[in-house]
Amino acid sequence: MNLEKDKTLWRVAMLIPPLAVFGILVVWPLFSSFYYSITNWNGFSADYRYVGFDNFLQIFHDPLFTRAAVNTVIWMLAAVIVPTGLGLVLALLIDSQVPGASVFKSIFYLPICLSAIVVGQIWVWIYQPDWGLLNTAINLVTGGNSHFAWLAKPGTALYAVIAAWSWQQTGLAMVIFLAGLTAIPSDLIEVCHIEGASSGQRIRQVVLPLLRPATVVVVALGVINSLKGFDILYIMTGGGPFNSSDTLAMHMYNESFKKYHMGYGSAISVVLFLIALAIIFAYFRQLRKVDEIYE
Repeated sequence: MNLEKDKTLWRVAMLIPPLAVFGILVVWPLFSSFYYSITNWNGFSADYRYVGFDNFLQIFHDPLFTRAAVNTVIWMLAAVIVPTGLGLVLALLIDSQVPGASVFKSIFYLPICLSAIVVGQIWVWIYQPDWGLLNTAINLVTGGNSHFAWLAKPGTALYAVIAAWSWQQTGLAMVIFLAGLTAIPSDLIEVCHIEGASSGQRIRQVVLPLLRPATVVVVALGVINSLKGFDILYIMTGGGPFNSSDTLAMHMYNESFKKYHMGYGSAISVVLFLIALAIIFAYFRQLRKVDEIYE
């Protein structure tokens, strides 16, 4: 009896340090954001007052918030669809045992091992107007003398960052789809081949339906990761030029730490948190439906 009690006490003692760190670094800032969202705190002064829901009402009259919300929708859709589609194509090609499949798998997975800061800096060099890889390649192909500033043009800045993000995230989608493909019985594919089904028919009617659980995971991770996609935007554009690549996360940062509207920035963070919570709830609900199908 004493031995079991000692084990329980030991487990509790081992859990206290990580829980304390989690509470200090995650739980406390979370509740602080809710608290400061109903104040006019500037981020450093001890003199602030309660303003109720004024910060949240200001959101509906803030054109920069509207633009950031639109950019966030574009960012989320592109940052999910592009890596998911490319990851699926790469997984199907590698699974078909093309020559050098293991080498290609390692190459395509490598970017996800890099931090978003490193990826962002690499792509800043690629997009550099004078000697960047992209303009150099275009000039070699066309024979021109292009010095296009991809990150300094409002029409291309956001999509240039999306390309960099997709390059990094495609490897993760590919690995998850490969795991899903290994779970498909090879006998089923052989039967389809014997019955005369084409490659396209096998993929559409057999492979894709059986990859639904993997697809749910890839899409959910893509949405959640895109909502957290602040660092790569900060490194590559900082939300510019002229707020053309401003997302909700970037807008929250600018309001809080550049304009010192910490109360309003906290209100934006609360809205972003609620959006993420709704997406996570929808993800778990969809995951439960998938589990019910395969039980």
